[in-house]
Amino acid sequence: MQELQEYIGKKVVVDTKSSYIYLGTLVSEETDYMTIQDVDVHDHSATLISKDLYIIEAIKYGIKINRKQVKLMRKEIVSISLLDDIVIF
Repeated sequence: MQELQEYIGKKVVVDTKSSYIYLGTLVSEETDYMTIQDVDVHDHSATLISKDLYIIEAIKYGIKINRKQVKLMRKEIVSISLLDDIVIF
């Protein structure tokens, strides 16, 4: 797998099919999963703030790390973006 090679070692935002989003540093990608470190696993359904505003707050104030590492199944991923590519509105 080489699709995300340019994202390795960088902070990313991973949006999933569920209500969860993941913010952290992408450290590796495999055929079936990717590994993210220093992760904020955020359940969007548990808050009133939109995903976009939550991500913007993470950019402004830093990622609220609540997991050292997460292995995320690729089949659950809707999108992955570099945190630096998020446009603050």
